[in-house]
Amino acid sequence: MKGDKAPASKTVDDYMARVPPEFRKALQALRKTIKAAAPDAEEVISYQMPAFRQKGILVYYAAFKDHCSLFVGSEKVRRQFAAELKPFEAGKGTHQFTPDQPIPARLVTRIVKARLAENAARRSK
Repeated sequence: MKGDKAPASKTVDDYMARVPPEFRKALQALRKTIKAAAPDAEEVISYQMPAFRQKGILVYYAAFKDHCSLFVGSEKVRRQFAAELKPFEAGKGTHQFTPDQPIPARLVTRIVKARLAENAARRSK
């Protein structure tokens, strides 16, 4: 995906159409999990990646040449789930996965709900 010469995707569906089939299924499953955890969140393209936003960015996700990534939009939430995310850690804020080793849906749901709470608390101050 990275290094494509095509213009940047304007919508999440356009982005998904460009993802190689072996990663598209994994990203669609991740997208469905995030939507279920944050049904009122808006899907956007930010930094040329799909993201979910509700009172601020919740999470980003993307496909790359040999893996997919989930980007948790908060250092505090990354620390909160650090032990469970450790097998997927690839760098500051980046959690890599593959179709045969996805990040568990229950963990993604808990991360998204923590981000929703964090964004709501920040906005209420």
